[in-house]
Amino acid sequence: MAIIEVKGLSYSYPESAVPTLINVDLKVEQCEFVLMSGPSGCGKTTFCRCLNGLIPASYGGTFDGTVTVDGLSTTEHPVYEISQRVGLVFQNPENELFCTSVEREVAFGLENLALPRQEIRSRVEEALSLVGISQLKEKSPEELSGGEQQKVAIAALLAMKPKVLVLDEPTANLDPMSANSILKILVRLHRESGVTIVLVEHRLEMSAPYADRCVIFEEGRVVLNGSPQEVLYSEKANSLGIGIPQVVQVAKSLSARCGFEGRPLSSKALAEMILGAKG
Repeated sequence: MAIIEVKGLSYSYPESAVPTLINVDLKVEQCEFVLMSGPSGCGKTTFCRCLNGLIPASYGGTFDGTVTVDGLSTTEHPVYEISQRVGLVFQNPENELFCTSVEREVAFGLENLALPRQEIRSRVEEALSLVGISQLKEKSPEELSGGEQQKVAIAALLAMKPKVLVLDEPTANLDPMSANSILKILVRLHRESGVTIVLVEHRLEMSAPYADRCVIFEEGRVVLNGSPQEVLYSEKANSLGIGIPQVVQVAKSLSARCGFEGRPLSSKALAEMILGAKG
Protein backbone atom coordinates (compact mmCIF):
# COMPACT_ATOMS: atom_id res chain seq x y z
CA MET A 1 0.00 0.00 0.00
CA ALA A 2 1.38 3.42 -1.02
CA ILE A 3 2.05 5.74 1.91
CA ILE A 4 3.08 8.53 -0.49
CA GLU A 5 1.24 9.12 -3.75
CA VAL A 6 2.18 11.98 -6.05
CA LYS A 7 0.13 12.61 -9.20
CA GLY A 8 0.79 15.19 -11.89
CA LEU A 9 2.87 17.39 -9.60
CA SER A 10 4.13 20.57 -11.23
CA TYR A 11 5.47 23.55 -9.31
CA SER A 12 6.96 26.95 -10.06
CA TYR A 13 8.42 29.28 -7.41
CA PRO A 14 6.99 32.80 -7.21
CA GLU A 15 8.17 35.04 -10.05
CA SER A 16 9.90 32.10 -11.76
CA ALA A 17 9.18 31.63 -15.43
CA VAL A 18 10.61 28.10 -15.43
CA PRO A 19 8.87 25.32 -13.45
CA THR A 20 11.04 23.44 -10.97
CA LEU A 21 8.90 20.28 -11.05
CA ILE A 22 7.08 19.08 -14.17
CA ASN A 23 4.28 16.50 -14.11
CA VAL A 24 5.86 14.22 -11.49
CA ASP A 25 4.10 10.92 -10.75
CA LEU A 26 5.51 8.77 -7.96
CA LYS A 27 4.38 6.24 -5.39
CA VAL A 28 6.30 5.17 -2.30
CA GLU A 29 5.17 2.01 -0.55
CA GLN A 30 4.93 1.72 3.21
CA CYS A 31 8.26 0.64 4.80
CA GLU A 32 10.12 1.22 1.52
CA PHE A 33 13.64 2.71 1.36
CA VAL A 34 13.75 5.01 -1.67
CA LEU A 35 17.01 6.62 -2.80
CA MET A 36 16.67 9.79 -4.90
CA SER A 37 19.38 11.53 -6.85
CA GLY A 38 20.02 13.68 -9.88
CA PRO A 39 22.11 16.62 -11.08
CA SER A 40 22.20 19.77 -8.97
CA GLY A 41 19.16 21.97 -9.52
CA CYS A 42 16.98 19.18 -10.87
CA GLY A 43 14.18 19.65 -8.32
CA LYS A 44 15.02 17.14 -5.58
CA THR A 45 14.89 19.60 -2.67
CA THR A 46 11.69 21.16 -3.98
CA PHE A 47 10.13 17.71 -4.21
CA CYS A 48 11.07 17.01 -0.57
CA ARG A 49 9.38 20.24 0.54
CA CYS A 50 6.23 19.16 -1.27
CA LEU A 51 6.05 15.93 0.72
CA ASN A 52 5.33 17.64 4.03
CA GLY A 53 3.29 20.55 2.71
CA LEU A 54 5.94 23.28 3.06
CA ILE A 55 5.28 23.77 -0.63
CA PRO A 56 2.97 25.46 -1.37
CA ALA A 57 1.96 26.53 2.18
CA SER A 58 5.15 28.44 3.03
CA TYR A 59 6.49 29.27 -0.42
CA GLY A 60 3.51 30.24 -2.54
CA GLY A 61 4.09 29.87 -6.26
CA THR A 62 2.09 27.83 -8.74
CA PHE A 63 1.21 24.33 -7.57
CA ASP A 64 -0.62 21.77 -9.70
CA GLY A 65 -1.37 18.10 -9.07
CA THR A 66 -1.79 16.23 -5.80
CA VAL A 67 0.48 14.98 -3.02
CA THR A 68 -1.10 12.52 -0.59
CA VAL A 69 0.77 11.23 2.46
CA ASP A 70 -0.73 8.58 4.72
CA GLY A 71 -4.13 9.40 3.26
CA LEU A 72 -3.85 13.18 3.80
CA SER A 73 -3.67 15.72 0.99
CA THR A 74 -0.85 18.19 1.66
CA THR A 75 -2.93 21.06 0.25
CA GLU A 76 -6.00 20.29 2.33
CA HIS A 77 -4.32 19.77 5.70
CA PRO A 78 -2.05 22.19 7.63
CA VAL A 79 1.70 21.66 7.73
CA TYR A 80 1.69 20.91 11.49
CA GLU A 81 -0.66 17.99 10.85
CA ILE A 82 1.33 16.62 7.90
CA SER A 83 4.59 17.01 9.86
CA GLN A 84 3.37 14.48 12.42
CA ARG A 85 3.42 11.91 9.62
CA VAL A 86 6.37 13.15 7.57
CA GLY A 87 9.62 14.24 9.15
CA LEU A 88 11.93 16.34 6.95
CA VAL A 89 15.67 16.59 7.65
CA PHE A 90 17.46 19.34 5.77
CA GLN A 91 20.99 19.44 4.38
CA ASN A 92 22.31 21.94 6.97
CA PRO A 93 21.28 20.87 10.51
CA GLU A 94 22.56 24.07 12.11
CA ASN A 95 19.70 25.91 10.39
CA GLU A 96 17.19 23.71 12.24
CA LEU A 97 18.65 23.71 15.76
CA PHE A 98 17.97 26.66 18.05
CA CYS A 99 17.43 25.37 21.62
CA THR A 100 19.99 25.59 24.41
CA SER A 101 20.46 21.83 24.80
CA VAL A 102 20.06 18.65 22.78
CA GLU A 103 17.38 17.41 25.18
CA ARG A 104 15.33 20.61 24.76
CA GLU A 105 15.77 20.43 20.99
CA VAL A 106 14.34 16.92 20.78
CA ALA A 107 11.50 17.84 23.14
CA PHE A 108 10.52 21.03 21.30
CA GLY A 109 8.09 19.49 18.80
CA LEU A 110 6.49 17.32 21.47
CA GLU A 111 5.90 20.32 23.73
CA ASN A 112 4.16 22.09 20.88
CA LEU A 113 1.81 19.11 20.61
CA ALA A 114 1.03 19.60 24.33
CA LEU A 115 1.85 15.98 25.17
CA PRO A 116 2.02 14.93 28.82
CA ARG A 117 5.36 15.61 30.50
CA GLN A 118 6.09 11.93 31.15
CA GLU A 119 5.41 10.98 27.54
CA ILE A 120 7.67 13.76 26.33
CA ARG A 121 10.47 12.54 28.60
CA SER A 122 9.99 8.95 27.44
CA ARG A 123 9.98 9.86 23.74
CA VAL A 124 13.06 12.07 24.08
CA GLU A 125 15.03 9.32 25.80
CA GLU A 126 13.94 6.78 23.21
CA ALA A 127 14.85 9.01 20.26
CA LEU A 128 18.27 9.90 21.68
CA SER A 129 18.97 6.23 22.28
CA LEU A 130 17.90 5.25 18.76
CA VAL A 131 20.49 7.53 17.17
CA GLY A 132 23.13 6.85 19.83
CA ILE A 133 23.52 10.33 21.36
CA SER A 134 22.06 9.91 24.85
CA GLN A 135 25.36 11.10 26.29
CA LEU A 136 24.98 14.46 24.52
CA LYS A 137 21.58 15.44 25.89
CA GLU A 138 22.89 18.22 28.17
CA LYS A 139 25.18 19.73 25.54
CA SER A 140 24.37 22.76 23.43
CA PRO A 141 23.88 21.93 19.73
CA GLU A 142 26.42 24.66 18.96
CA GLU A 143 29.13 22.58 20.64
CA LEU A 144 28.54 19.54 18.45
CA SER A 145 30.18 18.37 15.25
CA GLY A 146 28.25 18.38 11.97
CA GLY A 147 27.55 14.66 12.23
CA GLU A 148 26.31 15.00 15.81
CA GLN A 149 24.08 17.91 14.84
CA GLN A 150 22.56 15.83 12.06
CA LYS A 151 21.83 13.07 14.56
CA VAL A 152 20.09 15.59 16.82
CA ALA A 153 17.92 16.74 13.89
CA ILE A 154 17.00 13.12 13.14
CA ALA A 155 16.27 12.40 16.82
CA ALA A 156 13.99 15.46 17.04
CA LEU A 157 11.91 14.09 14.18
CA LEU A 158 11.92 10.50 15.45
CA ALA A 159 10.48 11.72 18.75
CA MET A 160 7.42 12.84 16.77
CA LYS A 161 7.04 9.22 15.59
CA PRO A 162 6.54 9.98 11.89
CA LYS A 163 5.66 7.19 9.47
CA VAL A 164 7.90 8.72 6.79
CA LEU A 165 11.38 10.20 7.15
CA VAL A 166 12.52 12.42 4.27
CA LEU A 167 16.18 13.42 4.25
CA ASP A 168 17.54 16.00 1.83
CA GLU A 169 21.26 15.26 1.35
CA PRO A 170 21.91 14.73 5.08
CA THR A 171 25.56 13.75 4.50
CA ALA A 172 26.48 16.54 2.07
CA ASN A 173 28.63 18.49 4.54
CA LEU A 174 30.00 15.52 6.49
CA ASP A 175 33.27 13.61 6.28
CA PRO A 176 33.02 9.99 5.08
CA MET A 177 33.07 8.50 8.59
CA SER A 178 30.27 10.77 9.85
CA ALA A 179 28.29 10.20 6.65
CA ASN A 180 28.57 6.45 7.06
CA SER A 181 27.42 6.76 10.70
CA ILE A 182 24.29 8.67 9.63
CA LEU A 183 23.52 6.14 6.90
CA LYS A 184 23.85 3.20 9.31
CA ILE A 185 21.35 4.86 11.66
CA LEU A 186 18.87 5.22 8.79
CA VAL A 187 19.32 1.61 7.72
CA ARG A 188 18.79 0.38 11.28
CA LEU A 189 15.68 2.54 11.72
CA HIS A 190 14.27 1.23 8.47
CA ARG A 191 14.92 -2.41 9.33
CA GLU A 192 13.97 -2.36 12.99
CA SER A 193 11.22 0.27 13.16
CA GLY A 194 9.69 -0.02 9.70
CA VAL A 195 10.00 3.70 9.02
CA THR A 196 9.57 4.62 5.35
CA ILE A 197 12.75 6.36 4.17
CA VAL A 198 13.05 8.82 1.29
CA LEU A 199 16.73 9.72 1.02
CA VAL A 200 18.10 12.34 -1.37
CA GLU A 201 21.77 11.63 -1.76
CA HIS A 202 24.72 12.12 -4.10
CA ARG A 203 26.91 9.56 -2.34
CA LEU A 204 25.45 6.64 -4.28
CA GLU A 205 28.41 4.36 -3.61
CA MET A 206 27.57 4.44 0.07
CA SER A 207 23.76 4.45 -0.04
CA ALA A 208 22.69 2.39 -3.08
CA PRO A 209 23.32 -1.06 -1.53
CA TYR A 210 20.66 -0.40 1.12
CA ALA A 211 17.91 1.04 -1.08
CA ASP A 212 14.83 -0.83 -2.29
CA ARG A 213 14.36 1.58 -5.16
CA CYS A 214 16.24 4.36 -6.92
CA VAL A 215 14.57 7.44 -8.45
CA ILE A 216 16.51 9.89 -10.62
CA PHE A 217 15.38 13.44 -11.41
CA GLU A 218 16.47 15.54 -14.37
CA GLU A 219 15.25 19.09 -15.03
CA GLY A 220 12.21 18.68 -12.80
CA ARG A 221 11.10 15.30 -14.13
CA VAL A 222 11.48 11.71 -12.96
CA VAL A 223 13.55 10.09 -15.70
CA LEU A 224 14.50 6.80 -14.01
CA ASN A 225 12.57 4.76 -11.47
CA GLY A 226 13.42 1.16 -10.59
CA SER A 227 15.69 -1.08 -8.56
CA PRO A 228 19.16 0.36 -7.85
CA GLN A 229 20.64 -2.23 -10.23
CA GLU A 230 18.27 -1.31 -13.06
CA VAL A 231 18.81 2.41 -12.62
CA LEU A 232 22.53 2.68 -11.90
CA TYR A 233 23.56 0.19 -14.59
CA SER A 234 21.50 2.01 -17.24
CA GLU A 235 23.08 4.12 -19.96
CA LYS A 236 20.72 6.97 -19.09
CA ALA A 237 22.09 7.19 -15.53
CA ASN A 238 25.62 7.15 -16.90
CA SER A 239 24.85 10.06 -19.22
CA LEU A 240 23.47 12.27 -16.44
CA GLY A 241 26.74 12.66 -14.57
CA ILE A 242 25.31 11.71 -11.17
CA GLY A 243 28.40 10.01 -9.79
CA ILE A 244 27.88 6.37 -10.72
CA PRO A 245 29.49 4.16 -8.03
CA GLN A 246 32.95 2.90 -8.92
CA VAL A 247 31.87 -0.69 -8.33
CA VAL A 248 29.24 -0.26 -11.06
CA GLN A 249 31.84 1.12 -13.45
CA VAL A 250 34.19 -1.78 -12.72
CA ALA A 251 31.43 -4.36 -13.21
CA LYS A 252 30.41 -2.79 -16.52
CA SER A 253 34.04 -2.80 -17.65
CA LEU A 254 34.36 -6.49 -16.75
CA SER A 255 31.15 -7.19 -18.63
CA ALA A 256 32.53 -5.55 -21.78
CA ARG A 257 35.90 -7.32 -21.52
CA CYS A 258 35.04 -10.82 -20.36
CA GLY A 259 31.26 -11.20 -20.26
CA PHE A 260 30.85 -10.65 -16.51
CA GLU A 261 27.09 -10.82 -15.86
CA GLY A 262 26.67 -9.61 -12.30
CA ARG A 263 25.28 -6.24 -11.21
CA PRO A 264 26.80 -5.70 -7.77
CA LEU A 265 26.32 -2.48 -5.81
CA SER A 266 29.12 -2.96 -3.28
CA SER A 267 32.77 -4.00 -3.52
CA LYS A 268 32.02 -6.97 -1.28
CA ALA A 269 29.28 -8.19 -3.62
CA LEU A 270 31.57 -7.68 -6.62
CA ALA A 271 34.35 -9.72 -5.01
CA GLU A 272 31.94 -12.52 -4.12
CA MET A 273 30.58 -12.63 -7.66
CA ILE A 274 34.08 -12.75 -9.17
CA LEU A 275 35.15 -15.52 -6.82
CA GLY A 276 31.95 -17.41 -7.57
CA ALA A 277 32.56 -17.14 -11.31
CA LYS A 278 36.12 -18.42 -10.90
CA GLY A 279 34.85 -21.31 -8.79
